Amino acid sequence: MRTAFACSTLALALALAACSQPSAAPTGGTATATSQRAGDQSARLNAWFDEQYEQSLQFSPLRMTVLGRKDLYDQLDDVSPEAQRRQLAWMQASVEAMESQFDYDALDAEARLSWDLWKHQYESAREGERFIDHGYAFDQMNGMHSMLPTLLINFHKVDSEADYQAYISRLAASARLFDQLLARGQASAAKGIRAPKFAYEGVIEQSRKLIAGAPFDDGQPSALWADLVAKADALVEAGTIDAARADALKAQARSALLEQLKPAYERVIAWSEAELPHALENPTGVGTTHPGGADYYAFQLRRNTTTAMGADEIHQLGLDEVARLRGEMEAVMAKVGFDGDLQAFFQHINTDPRFRYPDTDAGRQAYIDDATKAIDNIKQHLPAYFGLLPKADLVVKRVEAFREQDGAAQHYFPGTPDGARPGIYYAHLSDMDAMPKTELEVIAYHEGLPGHHMQISIAQELEGVPTFRTQYSSTAYSEGWGLYSEWLAKEMPDTYTDPYSEYGRLMSEMWRAIRLVVDTGMHAKGWTEEQAVDYFRQNASVPDAAIRSEVRRYLIMPGQATAYKVGMIRIQQLRAKAEAELGDAFDIRGFHDTVLGGGAMPLDLLERRVDAWIASRRAG
Repeated sequence: MRTAFACSTLALALALAACSQPSAAPTGGTATATSQRAGDQSARLNAWFDEQYEQSLQFSPLRMTVLGRKDLYDQLDDVSPEAQRRQLAWMQASVEAMESQFDYDALDAEARLSWDLWKHQYESAREGERFIDHGYAFDQMNGMHSMLPTLLINFHKVDSEADYQAYISRLAASARLFDQLLARGQASAAKGIRAPKFAYEGVIEQSRKLIAGAPFDDGQPSALWADLVAKADALVEAGTIDAARADALKAQARSALLEQLKPAYERVIAWSEAELPHALENPTGVGTTHPGGADYYAFQLRRNTTTAMGADEIHQLGLDEVARLRGEMEAVMAKVGFDGDLQAFFQHINTDPRFRYPDTDAGRQAYIDDATKAIDNIKQHLPAYFGLLPKADLVVKRVEAFREQDGAAQHYFPGTPDGARPGIYYAHLSDMDAMPKTELEVIAYHEGLPGHHMQISIAQELEGVPTFRTQYSSTAYSEGWGLYSEWLAKEMPDTYTDPYSEYGRLMSEMWRAIRLVVDTGMHAKGWTEEQAVDYFRQNASVPDAAIRSEVRRYLIMPGQATAYKVGMIRIQQLRAKAEAELGDAFDIRGFHDTVLGGGAMPLDLLERRVDAWIASRRAG
């Protein structure tokens, strides 16, 4: 899953002095009075958090658009280092104000958790400030060159002429946005920090696709132009504007595409082409290629796993998990009566056409239909496992052509908190050979239900907690839940009924175990891209295109891939602990509602939350 805004955003002069100044919490009195005061203090803190969160959102117009809001609708984020530092200073001032205005010990448990989360996100940002130049301004996975069109097409809703004008303003502002990112890329390169060669090649290819077709040339309408035309025509159909006004708006949009957006993309392409001769063809990870890379990677491991686990410990965990999963896959191999070793079984899965959809439009639609069917089955069984259920619906869609990549990982985009816009499970379907039928179910459960859609929708729809809690992000929690969901789905009726689908589940978990090995291998132990690819091939039946795409993802997102298994294992451990301590009093719905009902959080805070639930069940 990726739903990230990697750079800090629009810097505004925000005055903390404008916030309410609650009085100090009183002390003494009866337990009832103390509880009442804790409730009052917590309510005031929650209101304060909502004020602070509203201020923080002003840093990112695009973030508000994703949330379904139209504030600053004609603006794009400020992604300069100066803006990032201003935002960090704002976060520091906010934490200091919280600590001076409220008494932590006078709060109830939920408010203390909110306090800890608010402070944690600042402390993580403060720790990361010294690595401000270590990330990549553009890459084949996360660059704003592909993210911006995706957001405009899918999230910039046009209900009025003003909304359409705001779209045009954002197109015009793209030049400033891309130039800021280019400046960051140049600053990094000056320190010897560059993305691998394949990343620049991906940026060039994707950028050229975005400015191909009408109105940039005589081809079919480009993705952005098709969207602009459709949204203008929809205003006419709704009676909001007449055809003449729509034509005028389209003309303005066309000018913005040609005069601002196209030259901005051409500058990105030119810079990427100039960097190619300096980029590594068969790269190692940041521990080798970046100055101070070992410290940077250690930070990324802490940030992504929310644990103190070091590279060596994570690497060994991966080796152990790979060995365990190989044994379980061999058991499935014996069950289906395959005669041969595991490598031969991998080859069988990779070459037998019955495990692939046709590489045709019909085959792609069949994949979407089958993924939807698997999700619909899970949907009907959710009430037996969860008390909290999402309002937002879920749809399965193919990734837009301009950002689609052969073998790239499927991912999820959240719906709106009010449920008006559904969540989207996106599938890369350009190369159907990279989409084996064996893994269709498990990926649908991870990205859709009971995975990311369940977790993110419930978080967004939470009531009784500060709004920032509904949008908080933690990779180990979110991706750990996604991987736990693959395992949980096995307990539900009518899932993994085919042994090959169970093999697909094991292979998906193997995939994440391999990540522990190769991510740490490349970034901490000096493995090259080819060494990582070879290790992947030895232990998985994943198609080569997918293996290559995955390894390249790890290279440009150091540490992120380790969060999945670390998070999954911790959630499994917490469930086992609750089952052991509660015995017959264990309630699967209550456990899941406890895990999901507070929103995303670091794993140590999740453990604290589950421990409190266990204690409350015992007391009850």
